[in-house]
Amino acid sequence: MLTSADILRRLPHRYPVLLVDRVAEVVPGESLTALKAVSANEPWHTAGDFPSTLLLESWCQAAVLLSSWDHPLPTGRVVLIGSLTDVEFHRPVTPGCVVRHSVRILSTRGDTVAFTGESTVDDQAVMTVGRAVTTTRAAADLG
Repeated sequence: MLTSADILRRLPHRYPVLLVDRVAEVVPGESLTALKAVSANEPWHTAGDFPSTLLLESWCQAAVLLSSWDHPLPTGRVVLIGSLTDVEFHRPVTPGCVVRHSVRILSTRGDTVAFTGESTVDDQAVMTVGRAVTTTRAAADLG
């Protein structure tokens, strides 16, 4: 299991944009299950529901954890989301929910990784992701 301290060492995100609280299960190179506890204290809850864009961002952070499990991201490299397809939001996520992100690798070619998966709350789908593609680049190349 990966704790919040371990996650902080692997992802460049910090509060309030670090959206993965714990890694519950991992099969390196294949799949990962991560948890996100949604709190009413988060700054975006003035509208009530957890925003769908942040739900997707949280799932993508779980995908990055999976892709970098065996090979942590070297200093000076960043992960970019190349594409997202067939993303569906099924029901709202509200404060008090614990979101379970399931991520599976479809294929890997060099620095490019394709994923699929879903997010659930109480065993009910709240989001499905048909395909997400990431790649890594040197941060200096993006300036």
